[in-house]
Amino acid sequence: MKAKDYCTLTCGDKSIKLPVYEGTEGPDVIDITKLYRETGFFTYDPGYMSTGSCHSEITFIDGDKGILRYRGYPIEQLAEHSDYLEVCYLLLEGELPNEEQKKNFKDTITHHTLLHEQMAKTYTGLQRDSHPMAIMVTIVGALSAFYHDSTDIDDEEQRTKAIDRMIAKMPTMAAAAYKYSIGQPFVYPDNNLDYVSNFLRMCFAVPTEKYVVNPVFAKALDTIMILHADHEQNASTSTVRLAGSSEANPFACISSGVTSLWGPAHGGANEACLRMLEEIGTVDRVPEYVKRARDPNDKYRLMGFGHRVYKNYDPRARIMQKTCHAVLHELDHDDDPILKVALELERIALQDDYFIERKLYPNVDYYSGITMRALGFPSSMFTVLFSVARTVGWIAQWKEMIEDPRQRIARPRQLYVGKTERDFIPLDKR
Repeated sequence: MKAKDYCTLTCGDKSIKLPVYEGTEGPDVIDITKLYRETGFFTYDPGYMSTGSCHSEITFIDGDKGILRYRGYPIEQLAEHSDYLEVCYLLLEGELPNEEQKKNFKDTITHHTLLHEQMAKTYTGLQRDSHPMAIMVTIVGALSAFYHDSTDIDDEEQRTKAIDRMIAKMPTMAAAAYKYSIGQPFVYPDNNLDYVSNFLRMCFAVPTEKYVVNPVFAKALDTIMILHADHEQNASTSTVRLAGSSEANPFACISSGVTSLWGPAHGGANEACLRMLEEIGTVDRVPEYVKRARDPNDKYRLMGFGHRVYKNYDPRARIMQKTCHAVLHELDHDDDPILKVALELERIALQDDYFIERKLYPNVDYYSGITMRALGFPSSMFTVLFSVARTVGWIAQWKEMIEDPRQRIARPRQLYVGKTERDFIPLDKR
């Protein structure tokens, strides 16, 4: 990379020139790689609020303008015109596939949907009432114990096989986690169905009855998965990259991403948002909760508003609202009380100075929980669905990192504020 410019940093009596690099979009960055070597100083940036951890060609976000693009394509266009597997190809390869490429990719993914039969014993070794995310962390990590021919990260053919297997098997593993948690038998994949329809069938079919996939539901879930496929350097993606920098196998890296996603401040936010809407219950109680959120002496906060990156309306939220309405209309639940609460809360928030000044706009979690509940999933499965969708983003980011010749093992530093050196005190003198 060629520097666009240089900036001068003065530390004590020493000044150094630091290169400034320009991306194709977004803010410029100052390269501080040589800062410690030349000055003895580190930077201090809790939460990495002002730090770029890598360069990437995959996803672009402009939080102030409410923009999200995969490989340059606006999320609005992809959600309307594309499908999840096509988006997977785009994220992995950098371009939308032609007809032949799309067919070949779909056939490859379909070929890998089955799990190793002995993996069923891994499920049954866990307690029946285990949270589905606890099961997912275990099962995804266990893949490396069953598929030894795709763990060598230096072998391009093995890397490709691992990528295909992760995308193909994630719905099968997630559906099995759900089935195990509710005491129903596992349902094998049906490779005659498309990716999302197959997932729905594995989740909701039972051996005693014929299951027919509702196309409105399939479209809704496909949209949810497109919206969640990648989101730049979020907590779970950064976790995957951090794990991958140590040259861990891809299955272990993705398992670490699942673990990070489980947190209520990340992938669990939609579950928390739905609980909030259910707690409010009816439209007439919305002003009461808005008042609580505005009260500086009340620790209560509204879930589903605001975002670490977006300081404008989350573009995924508008799409999610439309999808939510489509599902509820299909179910003849247009009068769903929780949706009414959500709409009224959104209306007030978008007009209220408190929310506007703080840029607390609805985010994607605001409507996704309602939609997934309407599709038949319990709240314990919401983050599991998120992990299925985000797998391609994790694996695309991992692939980009592994193939980057400038990649080094990640090793953040710290501001130490503990005790200075002191002598050991024998036990009888303490």
